[in-house]
Amino acid sequence: MTINNAMPILGWREWIALPELGINAIKAKVDTGARTSVLHAFNVEPFMEKSVDKVRFSIHPIQRRTDKEIVCSADIVDQRWVTDSGGHKEKRYVISTAVTVGDRTWDIEMTLTNRDTMGFRVLLGRTALKNLYLVDPSASYLSREKPMLPV
Repeated sequence: MTINNAMPILGWREWIALPELGINAIKAKVDTGARTSVLHAFNVEPFMEKSVDKVRFSIHPIQRRTDKEIVCSADIVDQRWVTDSGGHKEKRYVISTAVTVGDRTWDIEMTLTNRDTMGFRVLLGRTALKNLYLVDPSASYLSREKPMLPV
């Protein structure tokens, strides 16, 4: 097996941004075991705007805190049945949004689900990383310094 040494490396957790959703910094678990990326969402409600199916949702962007809330909306790309790591199946809305990791920004698909009980508000799955990054599971925060978080 050949490894492309020119490909940048991420750690198992990274600071990312979701600029189209108004999130300039959020911790993400880089999870190559997950095919699709996942965003923590609650108060999820679909709606129509100019004949386009959209979804409005809230997120808590800061790990282990619920006092900061951001309300977002995005076009619905799909609804899919997803099986989580515990084997539970759930039908989730799928959105497409820009993600920024380090100095690189590209569009990814994310499913929406409530992750309040989970350690990370975002899982960055292998489909989002394909042909862009290698992952070093022994490292953390290789792409970006800790950002200033809003209080």
